[in-house]
Amino acid sequence: MKKLVLLIAFSIVCNYGYSQSKKLFRLASKTENLQEKIDLYTQIITLEPKNLDAYFYRGLAKNNSGDYLGAIVDYSKIILIDPDADTYYNRANSRYSIKDFEGALEDYKKAYETDPNFVAALYSLGCVKYDLGQYEEAIKDFTKVIKATPYNPKTYFIRAASYEALEYYNEAAKDYTLAIMVSPTADSYYNRGVFYLSINYYSQANDDFNISLKLNKKNSYTYFYRGVSQFLLGKFNNAVSDFQSALEFDSLDFDAMLGLAICLSYLDHTEQAKMYLDKASNIINVNSNNKNLEDYQNTYWYQNRLQYLQQMLEKLNNI
Repeated sequence: MKKLVLLIAFSIVCNYGYSQSKKLFRLASKTENLQEKIDLYTQIITLEPKNLDAYFYRGLAKNNSGDYLGAIVDYSKIILIDPDADTYYNRANSRYSIKDFEGALEDYKKAYETDPNFVAALYSLGCVKYDLGQYEEAIKDFTKVIKATPYNPKTYFIRAASYEALEYYNEAAKDYTLAIMVSPTADSYYNRGVFYLSINYYSQANDDFNISLKLNKKNSYTYFYRGVSQFLLGKFNNAVSDFQSALEFDSLDFDAMLGLAICLSYLDHTEQAKMYLDKASNIINVNSNNKNLEDYQNTYWYQNRLQYLQQMLEKLNNI
């Protein structure tokens, strides 16, 4: 009889713990407060130390709150006991967030190997390979992703960027165009326009920026890059207008100011050109009267159109 009483008591305790865990899970699923979620899942783990779902959801909450190392610890506990594709994938995301690209690569690979239908893991694997400079391998992964999900423009963009990094410009151009065919948005035309500009196809770039702005007039970067293309096509007044439009969105855009200075110096409006050069220089913290080329090394013009920046500085430094 005594043993029966003990068994009944043990059963009541177990049922209570199970019932309490279910209640805590419901509370955790309802709250938007990440710290509260973490605390609730911690209580569940205290009641049920082998509850892997609690570790998984606590890991998600920690990741979303910026505690990437804490999330990695929770995911690792699951992987030690019962590894699965979702946990590998989420641990990879947390590792990626702390720039552990090698660790993320291994986890994305494990996620995809565990579940060959996990296309998001394959896409992320390709992205990590891109970040690590493994462009050929990244292209192979993105090609598989495109075969599985051919209507996502992001995959065409990143594969195009991989081709571009390898200087396979024809293949890159095809992918940017495929992205437009799949999704003819302002961003798609903008991305191809920036690519064309980078390989000195000024007219094609200008055409794409025109279409992009017809679809969305609120992207300051499109005005800036169209301004660059206008300048390189010799349409200096149009370029001035575009750089001014970019400044309406961001009055501290020193690249647009330098663009204005360069265009105005070509138009021989030297006083206005010098005014914009001085404004840009103040933002970049260039205080000397005789400005050196190296002072502007963090600008678009220094990194991409050095000769025009140099010509402008030589002209305006002599005033």
